[in-house]
Amino acid sequence: MVGARLISHAGSLTNLSKYPASTVQILGAEKALFRALKTKGNTPKYGLIYHSSFIGRAGAKNKGRISRFVANKCSIASRIDCFSEVPTTKFGEAMKEQVEERLEFYESGATPSKNADTMKKVIEGLKDAAGEDIEEPKSSKKRKVEEESTPSKKSKKEKTEKSEDKKEKKEKKEKKEKKDKKEKK
Repeated sequence: MVGARLISHAGSLTNLSKYPASTVQILGAEKALFRALKTKGNTPKYGLIYHSSFIGRAGAKNKGRISRFVANKCSIASRIDCFSEVPTTKFGEAMKEQVEERLEFYESGATPSKNADTMKKVIEGLKDAAGEDIEEPKSSKKRKVEEESTPSKKSKKEKTEKSEDKKEKKEKKEKKEKKDKKEKK
């Protein structure tokens, strides 16, 4: 129900997927946000997301935290739903489990699973179910290639030597220009 309201408020699923999680978190509380910015008061912690059952189950102390976490998951889910070629509910179910784990973490301290691990499990499950190779996001492959091709970062010593060389060249150039001006006179 909250997802439908978020999509409706954003205008479309594509528009919602373009919003960062921080915007999704306060979507529906624009009036309170602008009032807070105008009066330099505290900004709202949640908008439409407040009506989620997850936030209702969280303790008063953790409502802001879980609101931010749910907004993050909503943002990721909207991007997956909007831009994936094959529609599936597996990612949404995995994210729902992550939110449940996070609620448990705030109550008891049980360690929640990491997002990257959860997404890899879902992708592997989809690969197994389809019996074919589903490509991982291309950005991760690009990053790996770029990391391999770029040389390691230069040390501070090399950087300072390089900047000193530039300064010396600049000083020599300025001296030469002054000398040329004197000769012309």
